[in-house]
Amino acid sequence: MSLKRSPLYERHVDLGAKLADFGGWEMPIEYAASGGGVLKEHTAVRETVGVFDVSHLGKATVRGPGARAFVNACLSNDLGRIEPGKAQYTLCCDESGGVVDDLIAYLVSDDEVFLVPNAANTAEVVRRLTAAAPEGVAVTGEHERFGVLAVQGPRSSDVLGRLGLPTDQDYMAYADASFGGRPVRICRTGYTGEHGYELIPGWDDTVALWDAIVDAARELGGMPAALGARDTLRTEMGYPLHGQDLSLDISPLQARSGWAVGWKKDVFWGRDALTAEKAAGPARLLWGIEALDRGIPRAHMTMLAGDGAAIGEVTSGTFSPTRKVGIGLALIATDVGAGEGDEVAIDVRGRRRAVRVVKPPFVESHVR
Repeated sequence: MSLKRSPLYERHVDLGAKLADFGGWEMPIEYAASGGGVLKEHTAVRETVGVFDVSHLGKATVRGPGARAFVNACLSNDLGRIEPGKAQYTLCCDESGGVVDDLIAYLVSDDEVFLVPNAANTAEVVRRLTAAAPEGVAVTGEHERFGVLAVQGPRSSDVLGRLGLPTDQDYMAYADASFGGRPVRICRTGYTGEHGYELIPGWDDTVALWDAIVDAARELGGMPAALGARDTLRTEMGYPLHGQDLSLDISPLQARSGWAVGWKKDVFWGRDALTAEKAAGPARLLWGIEALDRGIPRAHMTMLAGDGAAIGEVTSGTFSPTRKVGIGLALIATDVGAGEGDEVAIDVRGRRRAVRVVKPPFVESHVR
């Protein structure tokens, strides 16, 4: 099956990007051929500004009388706690309490909610919502109607300001604006731990907006950044990635994402299973780990206790460009007594490598 392409595919090719499959989309990993690369792109986001194409992310709209109430009865977080013009991180769970996807819900009004799921899971999220929708409420997949750009870093507001775009939104609030006479939605959020914005233009308007943003970013010492840097940045923050740190087999409680569950709501998908798991206590928890030697944690490596017994599994791992050490996220059994500050180990191709259990983030958050 051929991979789908972002509206910016030709721009990525022109930048010499290394391309790979992300959820069925051919997207850039890094721009090393044009002076970037994961380390430089990562550093640009932490120190100045980076511009990401994340148009592979899904988009869907739920419209009709009571759309907010319907979505609230399906997804985990409580849409009743925010007002129109705000966005909310939430989870689509199944009845077992597993996570079908994590996504951002933009509350437009009581009768309209805009959703941004992950690329690979968009069709399934849309399918589940469509199957459950009451008469009069329509769920519309709009994956290739909109692009998504992320402008992240301490100079991100300066970049948008140079283009006359609004920058004074509160964290997790959005503004509908225009660029070149075309509509664009701008939300104060991101996936890097830095002050940033995610912009949602029309599909055919994405190239012009990208060009203007990249030019402004370069004037401020920033650069385009690709999905390799996005992964190292989010790992430093301890942000979970669906399919690795959250999944149908990893519940919100296990992934420490219970804060995104509206526990007081009467109904949402997976409520009974999650309520029972909360009462009993999860059998495993997601922890951060940092290497104490030259080992770099990688997904699926086995976590080991001092006596060599398996106590869990690494779910995400990388070399931290900011900390200059190997870091990762790992699910560790709650009955083994391992906790913050404890020294355990990972199995790196049959060799024990010492790591310390920590609570993320690994670097200071600047999202607000």
